[in-house]
Amino acid sequence: MVSSGSRMSPNSSFSSQSSLDLHLSPINTSISLYVVCLISKPSSYIYRAFNITTIFLVLPICILILQHGLQEWRKKGSTFMEVLSHSDCFTYNIIIMDLFAVLACVFTYCGIVMNNLNMLSLSMIFYSFSCFGQIFFHMLTCVEHYMAAVHPITYRSLRKERGVRIRNISIGCVWLLCFALTGFIMIDDIILAIVNICLVTLSLTVSSFCSLSVLCVLIHPGPREESRNRDRVDQSKKRAFYTIVTILGILALKSLWDLNWSVVYITGGLNGCILMSWGSWFNIPSNLLLPLLFLYRKGKFVCFKKNME
Repeated sequence: MVSSGSRMSPNSSFSSQSSLDLHLSPINTSISLYVVCLISKPSSYIYRAFNITTIFLVLPICILILQHGLQEWRKKGSTFMEVLSHSDCFTYNIIIMDLFAVLACVFTYCGIVMNNLNMLSLSMIFYSFSCFGQIFFHMLTCVEHYMAAVHPITYRSLRKERGVRIRNISIGCVWLLCFALTGFIMIDDIILAIVNICLVTLSLTVSSFCSLSVLCVLIHPGPREESRNRDRVDQSKKRAFYTIVTILGILALKSLWDLNWSVVYITGGLNGCILMSWGSWFNIPSNLLLPLLFLYRKGKFVCFKKNME
């Protein structure tokens, strides 16, 4: 997760890099370690490759899903939000967060090429906002899976008006939290680092508990089904099992890396730039996970779906 980290004065940070031509505004009195890593070699080249890859992988998927959502909205009109499933609603919000990440990548790449510190600082704000939002919406998605599998009766009741209201309130709270947490970037580095670690730990705990609970339900033999439907139920459970395992694996890997990233960010200094730059690639699978599952559910991968069936 991006944070402002340990701030360094421009004179001390770039005493050995006087060749860098940074365009500083009068309000910039310090430079975060993250920005230092963006413009330091060789980590800057790794970040450039990461930004280009993210833009060309994430942006087309975002456009495809938003186009699908627009078509559905035109068909269903004012009832679109009411009939929209909780999981799909969370995915649409994750797509918006992914667009913030893409925007951050554009600013980051341009800032690195142009050696523009203001642009790099702005990209850090956009990327932090995106990371916070993705963490919260991934947690909400895991909770939704947990309710559907472990408490199906309660979950069915939450698919009506009351559940839609709770969902919308939860989404509104997530957006407010993202704005509030992003504001910590401009306050104090140590406080923000602690918030990052606490948030990632919470995400890992909630995601693990919900996913493992769902896996236990899928593994445990369910009530007797008719023999003609048993194979279909078994195949459905098998697909759900693989889906939950994939989600849990990717989110656990990202969360563990984010914890390691935070520790390196606080203690590593410039020596940790290479490690942090390579670690940024762990964000790509988590960015693509739920959008790709959404497209698969909507039948966008027809050939792949036929092979699976």
